[in-house]
Amino acid sequence: MSAARRLRAGLKGWGGVGAMGVACALTAVFTLLPLREAPLVQGSAATGGQGPTRVTYANADDCEDADAWKQSLKPSSDESGRTIAAIKEKGYLTVGVDQNSYRWGYRDPNSESDSADLEGFDIDLAHRIADEIVGGDVKDNIRFKAVPTNQRIPAIQSGQVDMVVRTMTISCTRLKDVAFSAPYFTTGQQVLAPRSSPIDGYDSLARNKICTATGSTALETLREDQEKGDLPASADISTTVPNQLDCLVRLQLGEVTAVVTDGALAASQAAQDPTVELKGSPFTTEYYGVAMRKDAEDLVRRVNQVLEDYRDSGWQQSYDKWLAPTLGDDAAKSRPPTPDYR
Repeated sequence: MSAARRLRAGLKGWGGVGAMGVACALTAVFTLLPLREAPLVQGSAATGGQGPTRVTYANADDCEDADAWKQSLKPSSDESGRTIAAIKEKGYLTVGVDQNSYRWGYRDPNSESDSADLEGFDIDLAHRIADEIVGGDVKDNIRFKAVPTNQRIPAIQSGQVDMVVRTMTISCTRLKDVAFSAPYFTTGQQVLAPRSSPIDGYDSLARNKICTATGSTALETLREDQEKGDLPASADISTTVPNQLDCLVRLQLGEVTAVVTDGALAASQAAQDPTVELKGSPFTTEYYGVAMRKDAEDLVRRVNQVLEDYRDSGWQQSYDKWLAPTLGDDAAKSRPPTPDYR
């Protein structure tokens, strides 16, 4: 991670969520749990037809993380491409999501609905994309698959999902394996620890045991910082888990003393458990994007067109509903940057 990215610069509890987090984390670690059954699509050309498609992205090897969010394609409303045609033919969009991240993608156990449908900021966006691309009945135009953090890229590459909308940071490393939309959210890595802990931010993690999710940018950052000497060698970063929520469970059980993850997710976890809190300021700047197959150029362009409209109509309403209670009413710091397409 480029040094240029560094920005060194009374949440209310949700009844029953701590217990729910433990249960969800333990049941979702090794399985994909579909909200509605979606067929498993085999092979790398599952939604893209036969053979490879020319892709016009800048070379990911020439990418710098500070500019990774600029690697997407210009928007288009054209739906004649074969990836979109295949989605329309099957009649629904298959989206990899989280079902354990409070206010992002989760099932509310207190929901009045008997089905406890998935809901949250990412779920709103996924529905908007499905409505724009597939249309029709909102109950039939989308299938969700719960994908662990460490399985997001494999789920895309294997064709199990058409895209992943799951608090997924755009990075140069990931651009080698998947394509991203333009950003839809701005966040940064932050520390989560017990309120009683003397930890006061990233610079105080020496001699602490830290939990991160496998395949996360948090783990990548910690490893790179230790190699450079920016993070003391005494900081134990060996505890990794398949799902980010599992880190909160480890923290609750006293198996680790701190968690490093995106501040937006950490704020939601602090809302789940009032005994923990965010410590210090974010120490990176990161952007969430919708991840898709590298050869799905038509789908990437179409999603970017949806995002162009969504940023003006839908984004703020979804933020106010789901994230304002944990991130605050001022959404300015969370809004994505103005797209700069290559």
